[in-house]
Amino acid sequence: MAQGPTAAAAPESANIDRVAPGDPPWPAPRTAWYAAFVFALALMFAMLDRGIFSLMIETIKRDFHLTDVEMGLLLGPAGILFYLFIGIPMARLVDIYPRNIVLSLGIVITSSVTALCGLVQGYGQLFFCRMIVGVGGSANGPGTYSMMADYFPPRKLPRAIAALQAGFIAGTGFSLIIGGTLLGMAAAWPATHWGGLVIRNWQWVLIIVGLPGLIVAAMIRALPEPPRRGKISQERMLPLRVIVREVWRRKGVYAPLFIGLAFSSIEAGGLAEWRAPFMQRSYGWTPQQIGMYSGILSFLTWPLGVLLGTWMTERLGRKYKDAPLRVVTIVWALAIPFAVASPFMPTGELAIIVGSMSGLFAMASAVPQNAAIQTITPNEMRGQVTAMYLFMYTVFQALGSFVIAVVTQYILRDEAKLWLAMAITAAIFMPAAAFTISRGLKHYAHEIRGLEARGVL
Repeated sequence: MAQGPTAAAAPESANIDRVAPGDPPWPAPRTAWYAAFVFALALMFAMLDRGIFSLMIETIKRDFHLTDVEMGLLLGPAGILFYLFIGIPMARLVDIYPRNIVLSLGIVITSSVTALCGLVQGYGQLFFCRMIVGVGGSANGPGTYSMMADYFPPRKLPRAIAALQAGFIAGTGFSLIIGGTLLGMAAAWPATHWGGLVIRNWQWVLIIVGLPGLIVAAMIRALPEPPRRGKISQERMLPLRVIVREVWRRKGVYAPLFIGLAFSSIEAGGLAEWRAPFMQRSYGWTPQQIGMYSGILSFLTWPLGVLLGTWMTERLGRKYKDAPLRVVTIVWALAIPFAVASPFMPTGELAIIVGSMSGLFAMASAVPQNAAIQTITPNEMRGQVTAMYLFMYTVFQALGSFVIAVVTQYILRDEAKLWLAMAITAAIFMPAAAFTISRGLKHYAHEIRGLEARGVL
């Protein structure tokens, strides 16, 4: 693999992109940024599936005669049941085998099964397919972030992760706009009868969006595997007990990161999945309207959030060792009033605008969170620790969908009060998230000083 200028060839940058003793030179910037582009593309297709599926909630509920709680199970636990048993083992593969191979296989599974959802004939089959989609995606986060941390030096990692978030923004925005448009077009399609199967109009949309992911899988497989760096052991694979012991030893920094993410994920996951049904029930909007307005505002506000989070992390990083966690604490606190107020708005337009401001601050937290985990975690643990971190995100985001459904159906006992269930969830979990992450500030600063003393940073 072609390499960029080393420290010896470019003395003026030696103090910026230092190479730790025993580590190879950093990959060429062109190679690294192309990899970031491919990873962003993969994330875009992953979010495309999720966003479109959220627009189908009321239609699926009608066609399969489901309750809110049954839909909550489909949106949440269906995606995490297999993840509980397969997510960490898949991440161990990331730490052992070439990550481009593991990532591409995961995307093949996710894309294929998304398309297969277009052939299901009932709730049980759809539930099973969504479980498999969760399995395929379990290697995506650990593998992507592990490779990114080996493609980019620490000082460039926040910007690289910000570029990666472009895939999240594009996937979410396009999923809402394209999904709403496709569902509007498909609304007039009659059910297709093929080989004893009944394929409904919304199922054709899943088939259409699932198959292109196979192209992205091939692009990831073709990426060069970057050399692993920053290792603390010569072993190819650390035993899981060693990794757990290492995380526990530094629980002062890992616990606030993990638990704070869990609280914020309950709020974010629940509100994201139930926003379309909320707009339909409270304001009578169609999926096309929801997709168009939400998608456009996502494109406008979320990039600003990524830029804000990157700018704050870099600026505060000049003064504070705990800059990433400090930024997360600030932006989560700023998101609280917008998340709580959005369901109370008198019009659908205002509800989406206010909600998008909450999304802006949520996106601002993505860059410092991920940069913090990749910076303090040794290489041979990075995939599995990232998997643990994303496990908290995935599991509690899924539980957020179920929590809102339970509050609506069993506590408020009125599906029309979905808006109130969303406001209650935001008012409880977002303040808890901001407070929890703030507890890790001094511990994170201590970890950074230790890495600097060893010459890793």
